[in-house]
Amino acid sequence: MSNETPMRRPVAAPSPTLRDVAMVLFRQRRIFVGTVGIIFFLALVYALVGTKYESHMKVLVRRGRADPPMTAQEHAPVEFARMEITEEELNSEVELLKDDDVLRKVAAINGLDAHDWLRFLRPGEEARARVERAAKRLATRLIVEPVKKTNLIAISYEAQDPRTAAGVLRSLADIYLEKHVEVHRPTGELHFFEQQTAESRRQLDEAGRQLLEFTMSHDVVAAGHQHDLALERLSAVDASYRQTQVEMEETQRRAQVLQAQLSALPERATTQIRTADNPELLRSLKSSLLDLELKRTALLTKFEPTHPLVQEVDQQISQAKGSIAAESLSPVRDETTEKNTNYEWAKSELQHMQVDLSGLQARAIATAVQLADYRQMARHLGEDAITQDDLMSTEKAAEENYLLYVRKREEARMADALDDRGIVNVAIAEQAVAPALPVWPGWVVVMAGLVGATVSGMGLAFVADHLDAAFRTPDEVFAYLNAPVLASLPQDIEWQPQLTGGSPDDGLGRRPSRGVSRFGTGAA
Repeated sequence: MSNETPMRRPVAAPSPTLRDVAMVLFRQRRIFVGTVGIIFFLALVYALVGTKYESHMKVLVRRGRADPPMTAQEHAPVEFARMEITEEELNSEVELLKDDDVLRKVAAINGLDAHDWLRFLRPGEEARARVERAAKRLATRLIVEPVKKTNLIAISYEAQDPRTAAGVLRSLADIYLEKHVEVHRPTGELHFFEQQTAESRRQLDEAGRQLLEFTMSHDVVAAGHQHDLALERLSAVDASYRQTQVEMEETQRRAQVLQAQLSALPERATTQIRTADNPELLRSLKSSLLDLELKRTALLTKFEPTHPLVQEVDQQISQAKGSIAAESLSPVRDETTEKNTNYEWAKSELQHMQVDLSGLQARAIATAVQLADYRQMARHLGEDAITQDDLMSTEKAAEENYLLYVRKREEARMADALDDRGIVNVAIAEQAVAPALPVWPGWVVVMAGLVGATVSGMGLAFVADHLDAAFRTPDEVFAYLNAPVLASLPQDIEWQPQLTGGSPDDGLGRRPSRGVSRFGTGAA
């Protein structure tokens, strides 16, 4: 059992004491002293030659001026209700301050390319490349950030020379204001609107000339109004023509009715009828009868009743009596007639109808001619009205464009005048001044360097001691092997293991090192 490896039981390490800490620093004194020396030396160098001066500047973003957008409207809408500055606008100004073009100009103006200590390693580098490299360094050192809950943008820059720090910020302010004007209002607007004003004026004159030539060549003043009047007259003439046609039809029908009535009515009418005997004829007949009777009486005195003369007289007497009797039976009839009033009225009305019909026919012919003329006039005036309206619309549009460009030209002129006076929506609220005191005083840097060097040296010493696998004290051997330590050598005696007859380590993964106590154990 003598060849078996003794049982290794881990033993809890005791809490380190101040002596243990001092022993660690003593064992790793080279690392500790070297680290402290290097860091403290760098702190001294920085305190002597690397002092930084920081200059500050603040930019106020405001709405002191409203730039109307250049639109085709007569009056561009300007938003006056919202006066606060949004976060997007502040961030836009921040990005504009950090623009590469702005930083390159600032670096070129202040000669920051000459502050590159490594420029001697690049002797053939072009000036543009040096300025670009200086602009990148400027971007890393320049701090631009908006101040919370304000419209301010805080800008700071550190440099070894206080005048350089202030000069960089002043150049940045000037170039930034120029860039702000250039970005928000591109140049050339005034020249553009002057050209457009001249062109719109030419178009207005041309449109007026065409309208004047059209009115003179077509002999119209207001074709639309004349067309409306012609349509009204055409409507009146058409209504008159239709009324004439109706009256003609009515007159013809009345004439036909009157003609039929005239055919049925007599020209004269009996107004009086009288029936009476003829007294003159009866008197004459009775006188003749009396004479005949007297003659018969006379004859009878001379002759016999059978005598031919008496018989002839008797016969005459009989005829006279017959005539008297016949006359009594057929009295004399007297009739009085006059012109028929109905016939005369119908005849007169028929004559009037014929005359009226002739007049209506003549009026219908004249109205038809007038109607055709008004139709042709209305058609021509309608075409002229369309053409004139187009020309007037063109002239009006040209006039509106001309007035619009005149207004826009004045707006651009006023905007350029405001830009020339430096009236913009941003202002330098706090000018950059050369700082009198550095960011960190020399004694602060030295003290901070001393503290940092001490802490860093101790940290590296402890790390190196922790990574070292050698046994340093009998307690560590006993804690690791769980075996008593029989003997130990002083730390100033160097022990070198033999290369023959055994491994250079102790068989447990640990190797002896220089300046460390060596131990022998009772586990043989």
